[in-house]
Amino acid sequence: MRTSRFVIAMALGCAWSPAVSFGADWPTDGGNPQRTAWQKDEKILNKDNVKNLKIVWKIQLDNKPIEMHSLFPPLIVDKVNTPGGPKQIAIVAGVSDNIYAIDVATAKIIWQKHFEYPAPARRGRPTDPLCPAGLTATPVIGPPNANGSRTVYAMAGDGEVHSLSVADGEDVAPPFQFGYPYGKSYALNLWDGVLFTTTAQGCAGNPNQIWSVKINDPSHKVMTYNPKSGGLWGRTGAAIDESGVAWAPTGDGRYDPATQTYGNGLVGAKVVGNELKLQDYFEPKNWAWLQSRDLDFQVTPAIFKYKGKELMIEASKECRIYLLDTKAAGGDDHQTPLDRTPLICNEEVNFASAGIWGALASWEDAQGTRWILSPFWGPSHPDFKVPISYGPVTHGAVVAFKVEEKNGKYKLIPAWMSRDMDQAEPPVIANGVVYAFGSGENTEQAYPDRGLDDNSPERIHDSTHAVFYALDAETGKELYSSGDQIKSFVHFGGLSVANGRVYLGTYDSILYCFGLEGK
Repeated sequence: MRTSRFVIAMALGCAWSPAVSFGADWPTDGGNPQRTAWQKDEKILNKDNVKNLKIVWKIQLDNKPIEMHSLFPPLIVDKVNTPGGPKQIAIVAGVSDNIYAIDVATAKIIWQKHFEYPAPARRGRPTDPLCPAGLTATPVIGPPNANGSRTVYAMAGDGEVHSLSVADGEDVAPPFQFGYPYGKSYALNLWDGVLFTTTAQGCAGNPNQIWSVKINDPSHKVMTYNPKSGGLWGRTGAAIDESGVAWAPTGDGRYDPATQTYGNGLVGAKVVGNELKLQDYFEPKNWAWLQSRDLDFQVTPAIFKYKGKELMIEASKECRIYLLDTKAAGGDDHQTPLDRTPLICNEEVNFASAGIWGALASWEDAQGTRWILSPFWGPSHPDFKVPISYGPVTHGAVVAFKVEEKNGKYKLIPAWMSRDMDQAEPPVIANGVVYAFGSGENTEQAYPDRGLDDNSPERIHDSTHAVFYALDAETGKELYSSGDQIKSFVHFGGLSVANGRVYLGTYDSILYCFGLEGK
């Protein structure tokens, strides 16, 4: 494999002066290995000043979209010692096998990599958005080494992992094979020196399973666990608990523990010696009905501490949220959650354009209240009630719950539902503010006149544009909206937040940076 280096890009709009650095990072999709999407160290943006958000810069990248994929959520590292001095850097991956390092103070590209390799023998069907060619896994940034240097691990479309210096993009180790070419891997995660990913849709013959590899293993033995299900397509890959168990949702399939078949549920696997072994699992009692209606579990869970206990939330296209104990997911029978919400949306049982998609989020306020957040698509369910809402929801919204415990019983208590959003996507949280967006994506996959026909050109044509929002995290009140400033939609992209800036990449390969002028 060869790599090429480029340093040419065009910044649109004005760059801005460097903000005071507080050292907050966003090193992985979802912010941390537990995928809570909570930036704990934000000191600049708050509920009082986000009304003044603006696009402080945007940069047009030379990444070519493939099917509906384009840019993945940026990774942010502060105080990087580069040849040009200390900088805060955004690492952005593009589906056309591109990695960009952007100086967030000047909106200039510091370095760029393009991964080149022979065309794989197999790939997804042209115009099929489920199996795009190219890089599909958000990279991950490792912890500082003894010299303070950081490494970004990026998995190219041929399945090789590249270890690049965050400072200058140079290889710090030889690449190694981790997955199948064009196998549609999902966001990388890193825990105690082990790299994880998941795969879905059987793209290019790739098995649907959890994958792991020890970064410092000279042989780079790939360890996998296969639940014999449909795809493991949680948007941000696997979430990892305090014991090192990687949790991932399983797509449509049967549930038969006698044959170790775990479709339409959640599995947790851990590296034991040189094998990735199943540790626990959860299966909803209505799994067969979910399978029959294509309402599979496909949401990356969020893992968090509450009153000394490690808990986890999970959801599916059916549009319910499950509260689970990471030490006993589903209890003795693996099918009894700590709590389950009523239907939040999807009264019409739509498999393509309604339900909960992507990932969940969680944060804790100053009073110790534990909150969870979920995006959803489509109208809210008429029987779902919240204390605070902001008008009819017809296209999607973000909904918030509080976790409560009494006499050992745990409950998810509805708190608020946001304004209507056009296909609400997974939110992030920082300093009392929820950042969310409606993707503007056309998500239809079936039509009355021709049945199932998931077609990228048609969906791209019928998509509109994303809208970015800031909400009060305790009430859901809208504090800011980007209106029509963003010109394209988002598919499988996402938000990142650090040091007074919020980032979002769109289908047209423009990266937007929102912040406060002069901050």
